[in-house]
Amino acid sequence: MKLILMSTSNYEIGLCQTCRNVRVVNSGRGGTFYLCRLAAHDPRFPKYPRLPVLVCNGYEPTDTSKLQGNEPPRSENESK
Repeated sequence: MKLILMSTSNYEIGLCQTCRNVRVVNSGRGGTFYLCRLAAHDPRFPKYPRLPVLVCNGYEPTDTSKLQGNEPPRSENESK
């Protein structure tokens, strides 16, 4: 099982902010929603997760978040 723990920054959105599996949806009424693309194929993931997401088995950092040093710390149980 892969668990990623969120760092102390980005609490409002959480891991979704830097995840490659997210699609940001802006509504016509000005709302912003974070759609988890994994939900289309795996029922363990909610389509629109409750924010902030602090722990997620499907989290995959974007290439940009790796370059900027925004990747959250790995849990002790995750293999290196």
